[in-house]
Amino acid sequence: MRAHGGRHAHRSSEGAGILARLNRIPVWAFPGSFLAIIGLGYFFTFFDITDIGFAMPAIAVQFNLTGSESLFIALSIGLIGYIFGSYAIGTLSDRYGRFNMMLFTMVLTAIGSFGDAAATGIITLSFWRFITGMGVGADLNLVSTYIGELSPPQKRGRLSVLTFLVGILGQAVTPFIALALVPNFEIGWRLLFIIGGVIAVIAIAVRFRLPESPRWLVLHGRNDEAEGVVSRMESFVRSKGIRLGKPKALTGDFSSGKFPTSYLFHGRYARRLAVFIPMWFFWYIGNYGFLGDAATLMSAHGITVADSILFLAVGAVGYPVGAIVMAYLADRIERRILVFSATVVWLAGMALISSLAGDATIIAGSFLASLALGSYLQVAYTFTAESYPTRARASGFALSDGIGHLGGAIGALLLPLAVASYGFGTGFIAIGITGLIAGVIALAGPTASRLALEEISK
Repeated sequence: MRAHGGRHAHRSSEGAGILARLNRIPVWAFPGSFLAIIGLGYFFTFFDITDIGFAMPAIAVQFNLTGSESLFIALSIGLIGYIFGSYAIGTLSDRYGRFNMMLFTMVLTAIGSFGDAAATGIITLSFWRFITGMGVGADLNLVSTYIGELSPPQKRGRLSVLTFLVGILGQAVTPFIALALVPNFEIGWRLLFIIGGVIAVIAIAVRFRLPESPRWLVLHGRNDEAEGVVSRMESFVRSKGIRLGKPKALTGDFSSGKFPTSYLFHGRYARRLAVFIPMWFFWYIGNYGFLGDAATLMSAHGITVADSILFLAVGAVGYPVGAIVMAYLADRIERRILVFSATVVWLAGMALISSLAGDATIIAGSFLASLALGSYLQVAYTFTAESYPTRARASGFALSDGIGHLGGAIGALLLPLAVASYGFGTGFIAIGITGLIAGVIALAGPTASRLALEEISK
């Protein structure tokens, strides 16, 4: 027993040394193309989140769907798949590795997208939307987890946002692609899904170049493999003429143990769940309400479908602008302050849209809303993932973001009802306020900017 305990202590001490060396690396220690490779999965994620809203009007006509059936497919089925995939595959990644599961998620999304394109009715489309949702939910989780585990503490926020910037372009360009395809071709919506599938296939191919997370390797006692990855990172940095300082000693238990989720309902992690679940819940109320219903609600209030899509498409330029702003600010200002600030911009955007005061005002409101989304999302994703320990990081993200997505279901369902009952302006002001509530809740989160992941999780 003593011999076993000694081996465990030695392995843990060795792992701590490897992680200390990892934390001292001051820059991204891989080719810049790796950020684009990781971000390509994000591109698909946001392409898919956006494309269904633009595809559903045409699908509803061709499949003779009612409004409730369309909403069920566009939101509920994909959302259920998203929540299930994020938790199930995220938990598997905590146990079996980030790399393997990141490949698997892209396989799911590719299969789901091509299945969406080939759907022949409500049953087959619902099935494939569930599969696509599983892949999207899991990949969003794993990318946030993975990029954080490979990034230096002082640049983790910026690098996460740069990766996200590649992805958010998917949300920025999708309305224009949809505008070119859906109104003009009977199979336009099918082509939209095929494009998503092709993107996923490309992501599968290029992800084979990525390494496993050294933090996950250390946690599971695979120190030799972790040593190889960290040594490769150190060599890359030295080849750039950067000197590495002395590693800062780490303490703690760097080994896996219980089922990942079991760590999350005790002490500080339970308190963090109590912050992040409602933060995401309130944010997604407005997020999904806006993305899923805005075009339809505008067209029901005197704006043509083509104009409503055009206004939202032009405003979508705000997505990459918001991400660029956050790439500059992410490691200069504490995460919770940035999250709160983005929700203030969101409220301003909803206020402008709610006024229906003219084309320019609606476009400005759409721009501010998109700017807020581009600012909020990756900073909040990073904030969520880094607040949990490596042994349950993807599981903690899945519970926070996944349960929070139930707010998205409520928002997309209730916004049309609120508009019908209380007016267009009241409905959009309401989802602006729910976004601001998310920002206020975020202020109760932990300190995270520029800290090593092991320090945040202590």
